[in-house]
Amino acid sequence: QVQLVESGGGLVQPGGSLRLSCAVSRSIFSSYAMAWYRQAPGKQRELVAAISRGGSTNYADSVKGRFTISRDNAKNTVYLQMNSLKSEDTAVYYCNVGSSSPLGPWGQGTQVTVSS
Repeated sequence: QVQLVESGGGLVQPGGSLRLSCAVSRSIFSSYAMAWYRQAPGKQRELVAAISRGGSTNYADSVKGRFTISRDNAKNTVYLQMNSLKSEDTAVYYCNVGSSSPLGPWGQGTQVTVSS
């Protein structure tokens, strides 16, 4: 069974940057689109960004121009570069297989807190 391990979260001031990483345990990585989701306290989990096998990307309107998703198929890893962070970006961030609906199990996520 595929395992997803997110890392890179932390506490950052508004306007700051973070880079999240998601390591995928199996070599299926290169065969699937990947996506980042987030869940803020009291809210439903939402899709933030997705990247196809070939590298095409799409983003939620709330993060367009600030976040960049990328992937390294050789390392079975997907990244989320987050710039110009806002307090409303505070959430637990998860990665998953698939471009619009999660196809794999959820990992433990990584907490991102944007606060001064």
